[in-house]
Amino acid sequence: MQAVVLRGNQDGYQIVLDQAAGFEEIKEKLRELLDNLATDSPVTDKISFDVLSPKRLLTADQHQQLEAIFGTYDHFQIHKVIPDVMTIEDATRLKEQENVHLATQTIRNGQTLEMKGDVLYFGVINEGGRLLTTGNIYVMGRVLGILQAGYPSSEDKIVIGDFHRAQQIRIGEQINIVEPDEVPDDAQTVAYVNDLHVLEYGQLSELKTINPKMYHQMGG
Repeated sequence: MQAVVLRGNQDGYQIVLDQAAGFEEIKEKLRELLDNLATDSPVTDKISFDVLSPKRLLTADQHQQLEAIFGTYDHFQIHKVIPDVMTIEDATRLKEQENVHLATQTIRNGQTLEMKGDVLYFGVINEGGRLLTTGNIYVMGRVLGILQAGYPSSEDKIVIGDFHRAQQIRIGEQINIVEPDEVPDDAQTVAYVNDLHVLEYGQLSELKTINPKMYHQMGG
């Protein structure tokens, strides 16, 4: 496991610290992660992260050092630090859950960014650009182009975020051309494929009903 791993759940975003890594390495990798986000992200609102420290009790001084690192960035903050003593069930769930891969690139007209697994997207997709992945997509950036989750044919994947200005949402083989009045201007929107194999939209608060498997994988 990497010293610092970014992943998402139904409540937001988590930074997981590797119990086997030294604290100096953790601080170095944390700065690299936050530097990448701060440099490439167009996000201007505050983003809070839960910091999980499995089987590692941080000292008060270490806690303050983490707070100090986050304090050097205008738009990032720690929501809480969780010294998570994991159960066997928790460890199994984390092992089965793919890490969320960070993407910050600008995707221009005619370009396609292809990835594997779940993607947390902080960049800009211009009209005519496409982000394509085999897993789920969590949108934190600006999307004017095409989002394609579950490539090529997995209809159990979802897209979460504000994509009301996107051209198209694709999940597996299902395609929806986004209409301005169809998708709310809301970062909590969920695109999914229903039991009738139709792509539709709901709210993140409804994820347990929309996709129970995904809800539990994300820690629900």
